[in-house]
Amino acid sequence: PGTDMADFREVFAKAKHIAIITGAGVSAESGVPTFRGAGGFWRKWQAQELATPGAFARNPSRVWEFYHYRREVMLSKHPNPAHIAIAECEKRLSKQGRSVVVITQNIDELHRKAGTKHLLEIHGSLFKTRCTSCGNVAANYKSPICPALAGKGLKRPRGQQRDIVPLWCLSRCEEDGCNGLLRPHVVWFGEALDPGVLTAVEKELDICDLCLVVGTSSVVYPAAMFAPQVSARGVPVAEFNMEPTPATNRFR
Repeated sequence: PGTDMADFREVFAKAKHIAIITGAGVSAESGVPTFRGAGGFWRKWQAQELATPGAFARNPSRVWEFYHYRREVMLSKHPNPAHIAIAECEKRLSKQGRSVVVITQNIDELHRKAGTKHLLEIHGSLFKTRCTSCGNVAANYKSPICPALAGKGLKRPRGQQRDIVPLWCLSRCEEDGCNGLLRPHVVWFGEALDPGVLTAVEKELDICDLCLVVGTSSVVYPAAMFAPQVSARGVPVAEFNMEPTPATNRFR
């Protein structure tokens, strides 16, 4: 479909509650590795091989090296004009009694860094941990996340040995008397989305009168269904992507 900015401006001007669904494309300009597609390798592993409950059960040290590496990369990245425009939109519209919610598949917290307040992170965050024993979720911005992971996760010269981080040296829960092994608070392949977050998303989609899809291919479920279900009830959906996606023809 051709871009009809006049139509979009008219719809945007009337909208009272805007839902913005974002994906990896929003963060690409900040230099965030997506780990999707043919180039999505960390060392010799496809990222999807490490982002599973089974991988963590088999080798928590390797998985934590991968996520420690990702955390350290993200600490050096900054919001780009897309994140800033979205945060600015929320700020300006709130002064007019209108609201914006950002529903993101990203775990990099760049929306938060840009100043977005009403944010639903459906896949969790690189900067939160969850205890595998007591289930406590906590924000964690330590760098490195634990002393044993300092300098880990980076590429090393060929032939140089890698020291495996012992299990007891990995990050542990700080709740009283727990000391359980921490894991990244992200949704891995094969895991369900947090029901509480999903309920919050459904409520927002039910009341929005305009939906923007920004930087996402609309192929990862269940997020791929969010905008089509809004469109199905007659609410305008505007897609902001560099190229058409499998969902483009379902939107206005």
